[in-house]
Amino acid sequence: MTITATELRELISEELESLGFSFDEKGDLIPPAPEKESIKLLHKPSREIELEKAQDWINFKLPRYIHFFANGQDISPKSIKPTIIQVCEKWHNDLFRLARYYWSIPYSFGFGRRLRYLIIDDSNGKLMGIFGLQSPPIGFPARDRLFNYPYGRKTELVNQTMDIFTLGALPPYNRLLGGKLVALATVTNEVREAYRKIYLGRKTEMEDRVIPAELVALTTTSAFGRSSIYNRLKYQDLLIAESIGYTNGYGNFHLQRLYPAFKQYLESEDISIQGGYGTGPKRTWQLIRRTLDHIGVSGDILRHGIKREAFLFRLIDNLDDYLNGKTETPIYRNLPFESLAEFWRERWLYGRSERVDSWHNWNNQDIAKSLAITKPISEN
Repeated sequence: MTITATELRELISEELESLGFSFDEKGDLIPPAPEKESIKLLHKPSREIELEKAQDWINFKLPRYIHFFANGQDISPKSIKPTIIQVCEKWHNDLFRLARYYWSIPYSFGFGRRLRYLIIDDSNGKLMGIFGLQSPPIGFPARDRLFNYPYGRKTELVNQTMDIFTLGALPPYNRLLGGKLVALATVTNEVREAYRKIYLGRKTEMEDRVIPAELVALTTTSAFGRSSIYNRLKYQDLLIAESIGYTNGYGNFHLQRLYPAFKQYLESEDISIQGGYGTGPKRTWQLIRRTLDHIGVSGDILRHGIKREAFLFRLIDNLDDYLNGKTETPIYRNLPFESLAEFWRERWLYGRSERVDSWHNWNNQDIAKSLAITKPISEN
């Protein structure tokens, strides 16, 4: 079965309108209101695609791991004892993946260099949250305008940072501001020491060269515009997450449901669907742009209008001098996980648990429902 350019243009219009986009008199795309629920709607098609692909795996794994997801009655705020676990073993990976599928943003494995972590409540063995780090984008305007990289050293220096590609707390811990704890965990001594241990002497894949095993900063963008987790995130008087601007609201996630149709069209026209390096987001972007060009649709429809807030996490006190090439010696901040966890308990957990009681009634079977499993899962 083939698809024509006319049919594909009609599919694109129908898809965008179903997601809340509209067109003005000139035919220019008008994005939906930048509200959290509208943004979730934009991500819904991509998430459904990923859940459908993973449904057999989820059905097989979730009964084995459902006991890691807390019910409200499993939690005593005064007893919560967070611990950080690097994803190394198979059960770590399975639990991380299940947790990641729960959120409304489509699942991503990350790319390049990666570190992934679980935050477990030692008081009951339940999963509090997860976060994952990956190789940073070499071009990231919100970050790059802060620094004057020495000529020819940008790639080397940027590759001493990482990007937070996923982060969050699982219910009911999210209702107790557990997301703040997970965000604090990203800057801990344990994370940067693990990075040094894994990547000391390792070569980059694309340039085949060794870069220093120093992790000096993290970056990320919020999922839903302005971030409630990262804003005002401090440890004592130290600002942990520094807001550095917003992205341009440009991408292709709102067209992901049409990706098979794009490939089908190109193949029917004997147009190459081969991409550049790798098989990840860059290749997807190239294929979508190639399709739009061939069917006469402006690339402006890739401007979805969701401007995400960008953040910088400094792991060293002299980050500006380091990335500007004025020093080769990073001055690391001493941030042990145990100290940050204790600060989170005192600063956010205890007061929140007294003011809000919605966490009491959380049932972990809602995890199963969110993952499109229609019948309750036995915990036996």
